[in-house]
Amino acid sequence: MTLELRKLKLRDLTAIEDIERSSYPTPWSRSMFAGELAKPSSICLGAIDADENGLVAYLIISRYVDAWHVMNLAVADSHRRQGIATRLMERLFELTAGDGRRGYTLEVRVSNEPAIKLYASLGFKARGVRRGYYTDNREDALIMWKDPVREPASA
Repeated sequence: MTLELRKLKLRDLTAIEDIERSSYPTPWSRSMFAGELAKPSSICLGAIDADENGLVAYLIISRYVDAWHVMNLAVADSHRRQGIATRLMERLFELTAGDGRRGYTLEVRVSNEPAIKLYASLGFKARGVRRGYYTDNREDALIMWKDPVREPASA
């Protein structure tokens, strides 16, 4: 598979919705995605399978005063466990390297062990719990944090 990472566009909304609905019990609405795509303070990345010419994953990040907040990350069922989420997160770190003021934060269901392992492998550490965070079943969310990515030292 040939993977291309690029900025998400409004024309991607239908594909985003398809992946979202198959990934989460309480999916975001189309207007929530459109709002994030329109915000100058967001980073919205998509992974395109160039062989199939289709969106297979996306990452939505919002910039806050002290952190980049991972709002939404999902990979299509048919493309999971292929390192695509890792590639999207690594691209985020490249785009934001050198922003020494902002670390990275996210919430993840305490039962979502594969996601927790992914984030831990990328340097995120558990920093707390939000009790009853998820509206569908009142499940707790693990709060994870990663310190800012520094620019690589010049050779």
